[in-house]
Amino acid sequence: MEKFTSLTGVAAPLPIINIDTDMIIPKQYLKTIKRTGLGTALFSEMRYNEDGSENPDFVLNKPAYRQAQIIIAGDNFGCGSSREHAPWALLDFGIRCVISTSFADIFYNNCFKNGILPLVVTPDQLKLLLDDAERGSNATLSIDLEAQTIKGPDGGTLHFDIDPSRKQILLEGLDDIAGTLKSDPSISAFEGKMAASRPWL
Repeated sequence: MEKFTSLTGVAAPLPIINIDTDMIIPKQYLKTIKRTGLGTALFSEMRYNEDGSENPDFVLNKPAYRQAQIIIAGDNFGCGSSREHAPWALLDFGIRCVISTSFADIFYNNCFKNGILPLVVTPDQLKLLLDDAERGSNATLSIDLEAQTIKGPDGGTLHFDIDPSRKQILLEGLDDIAGTLKSDPSISAFEGKMAASRPWL
């Protein structure tokens, strides 16, 4: 998994509440078990018209936001079903950070497993970030995970909280298996002790 230490990129405003995983990646795209190739289907029902052409009004189709790496979203992002294809689609498009006031638990956990930083901010902070994101190609935010800061295009800085263990997972680029293997010496020592004291097991 790619490490997340810092990110400077365009932030796309998506001030919609309750964006569920079916909106992020509709069910017809769930047949694949590959993590790649889903970026074109991200938000497809909002992104494309019925004839398959792009909806010019959708934010990620606007020239200023086509290369967005950050999404600023409304409350309760990632609700609905537990499909891991949702963070896969975001990542394949190029999104490395989603900022909201709240996330659905399963989606939130899946983000960390896939190298995406889901940032929880206050409503007042979200309003400031949405204002920044409305600047089009000038809507550039800089996120420093180590310092736990977000810098806006005018240099203003916001601080965010994050669980230390989740922070470390992203900083080191650890998936579940790699994270477990970090504890291999302790696990091996425990197993050796158990084998010596309970050889019948």
